Amino acid sequence: MNNPTTFTGAALIARALKGLGIKVIFGLVGIPIIQVAEEALALGIRFIAFRNEQAASYAATAYGYLTGKPGVCLVVGGPGVLHAIAGVGNASANSYPILLLAGSCETHLVGKGAFQESDIVSLLKPHTKLSNRATLGSISQSVTDAFRLSWYGRGGPTFVDLPADIIEGEGREIKTHRIPAPPLAASDPAKIQLIVDLLKSAKAPLVILGKGASYAQAEVPIRRFLNHARIPFLPTPMGKGIMPDSHLLNAASARSLALKQADVVLILGAKLNWILHYGESPKWNDSVKIIQVDIIVEELGRNNADPTFAVVGDISLVVHQITEALGSWKYQLSSPFIEALHESKTKNEAKAAIAAKSDDLPMTYSKTFDIIKNTLHKLSPPKDGGIVYVSEGANTMDISRSIFPVEHPRLRLDAGTSATMGIGPGYAIAAYCAYNFPNPEGNSGLKPCRKKVVCLEGDSAFGFSMAEVETMSRYGMDILIYVINNGGVYQGDSNNYDDWFQKQQQGILNKPGGLRSTSLGFEVRYEMIAEMCGGKGYLVRTPEELERATEEGFKATVPVVINVIIEAGETQKLKFAWQNSSSNQKLNLKL
Repeated sequence: MNNPTTFTGAALIARALKGLGIKVIFGLVGIPIIQVAEEALALGIRFIAFRNEQAASYAATAYGYLTGKPGVCLVVGGPGVLHAIAGVGNASANSYPILLLAGSCETHLVGKGAFQESDIVSLLKPHTKLSNRATLGSISQSVTDAFRLSWYGRGGPTFVDLPADIIEGEGREIKTHRIPAPPLAASDPAKIQLIVDLLKSAKAPLVILGKGASYAQAEVPIRRFLNHARIPFLPTPMGKGIMPDSHLLNAASARSLALKQADVVLILGAKLNWILHYGESPKWNDSVKIIQVDIIVEELGRNNADPTFAVVGDISLVVHQITEALGSWKYQLSSPFIEALHESKTKNEAKAAIAAKSDDLPMTYSKTFDIIKNTLHKLSPPKDGGIVYVSEGANTMDISRSIFPVEHPRLRLDAGTSATMGIGPGYAIAAYCAYNFPNPEGNSGLKPCRKKVVCLEGDSAFGFSMAEVETMSRYGMDILIYVINNGGVYQGDSNNYDDWFQKQQQGILNKPGGLRSTSLGFEVRYEMIAEMCGGKGYLVRTPEELERATEEGFKATVPVVINVIIEAGETQKLKFAWQNSSSNQKLNLKL
């Protein structure tokens, strides 16, 4: 009698991932997980090896968002997982699905101070939907269960610990079934009618489009609904493109007025958190009625929302129900609210246009982004959906958000709910993999086509993960990176080297008048990291240099870093669009 076929634990892990349809793994290997990565490669699964587990985990979260199913990250145990926890936290905060796999010491050595020993299972339990240790007999089921739990319901991180003796041992394969897409739920018709009646009664209705709607790939029913109902809409930063930014009813350029005047707001897949000022006055109308549609029960009724008007369900199905229940009703385009929005948009866009015309050197943020935008649009018009934008850095992300239009969904990534800095290069690599690999899993609502990934990086943010430029080069990823270099976190200390150097010396001597805590190096040559890794680098100071570098960089077949020297802004007051004016109000203490 023949013995049943056995496989190493590493092979069983790889075969389980292959059975789940995994096409790419992000990670950084070491003993003992090298064997897992090699087995995966042998099965035709791509392994993208990073320079830091943190960036690898960020890439896996972004891949989950772009594809609508869990991204996979493979790292070593102990310190490797500690680095990857950044991605776990980011995935949890943003409800991105990610399956984290990590090696660990042999089971019989637990408690003896083994190599990189750490109780990661216990550490991750509070921060994941599942945190388990696999056994040789449960490898396939453990991986499959973790994949399913990451995907179903609220997207989020799951973790499977893989001891070295399990990876190196041998066992039989237990066949598991490929996990079908999560089941979808519609809403109670009575609740839908309540929502429809509320929308019809509104004098100033507004629809907010969140990244949850983008992750749900709900753009088709949402476009049908809004084009039919003619209600103004406001996209959140990663909700851009669900409706085209060029749409006449896009209220993004009149955001403050839209939130202040709207009396009924339908929120589709957005959290009522700091990004939306918690739905509270003074940013919002005092008497606003908020309708929430989300798959995440915990978000319903949060802050200023009324759970009476909350719906748990799939956004596509619920929006379809709302559209059908509206019948022939349409919001009047001649309403005072629409007129006020158009007036505010015209005024704000005129202000932005004036700011972009500055001829000052060093260049301003507005001037820099205007040149980049206009040059890129000549090379790839927004309607074609040929560019994926990744943006991070406080000023860079905040200012660029309203300057670069997005016409299709899932073509813009940023720091998200946690405002996590360092995500840029990892997200860019994930976007490249999602859209440019054969049989791409990314979906931008268009026929599959190759996309240029464009990173807009603050110099501080770029510093977190800039070693990943080497990763891009190694895998032939022609990603275009702009480093917006003002020489500091938020702002630099001076546009003049002699002045900066004097402050540096004062600081070294621990004397007053030294560099501030926000200061970075003066005109650091970030572009050189591309050159040293086999890419191309450009140092630019003028509009002409920036336009030329953008044209050449866009057409390059290697990673490109364009280092843009802009004004330090040392005298400007720090202020960001997300800050609520209530922060200046006195606390009312009830004793």
